[in-house]
Amino acid sequence: MGILEGRKAILVGASSGLGYGCALRFAEDGADVVAAARRLNKLEELAEDARSRGFTGKIIPVQCDIDKEEDLEALVERAFSEFGQIDILAAIAQGNLGVPAYLADTTPKLALESYRTGPLYTMLLMQLCFPHMKERNYGRIVTCASGSAVSATTGFTAYAMAKASVMTLTRKAAVEWGRYGITTNCIFPVTKNDHFGTNEQSKRAEEGVAAMSPVRYMGEPYKDASPIVSFIASEGAHYLNGQMIGICGGLQLLA
Repeated sequence: MGILEGRKAILVGASSGLGYGCALRFAEDGADVVAAARRLNKLEELAEDARSRGFTGKIIPVQCDIDKEEDLEALVERAFSEFGQIDILAAIAQGNLGVPAYLADTTPKLALESYRTGPLYTMLLMQLCFPHMKERNYGRIVTCASGSAVSATTGFTAYAMAKASVMTLTRKAAVEWGRYGITTNCIFPVTKNDHFGTNEQSKRAEEGVAAMSPVRYMGEPYKDASPIVSFIASEGAHYLNGQMIGICGGLQLLA
């Protein structure tokens, strides 16, 4: 029996990278997962991947644009209609990942886009899932920030601002909702992802990150990061609440 056996989850950002790896792990550990992202074809590949591996949890692909409130509402409604309960929310997605604007060049438009596709959609999903979790006196919420939110590295200003807001949102939920059996924790992942690409320049970027890491390695989403996320989402993590957890080989210690 897996650590998530019988649990019902929503995972946003499941079409690639960490989200894909975590959705697979959730299914392997026994959870049924509504997997959401914009690219429906990638979600269907994910569902087939889980089936081909013989995982006990099923994955239901749902196309969703996190920048549209009506899509978020439909996502939670779909999950509840499928399962009759919502135990886990993993908000992994974040828009504007590849916009390296320095502070002097960051526009209000860019900042607002990062907020809408980061802390704002996360807040809305949390609010939508909250009544279902509160009714059952059980919930696990996993949010996703970044080491850029706590470091003074240059560039990606709007992204870093948005991720810092996700951290604050996590703490607020932990304090206000813990009494209802709902824990909220935030991860700082550094793993290989599609946005690094596959060309030689991207390969060098990955090698550069690995060289900076204390473990001299850049983690794989499924192999290295997803087991940690699955535990955070499990019943065994009931005393873990409001924490910022680096899944990065110690890179956050160098910030």
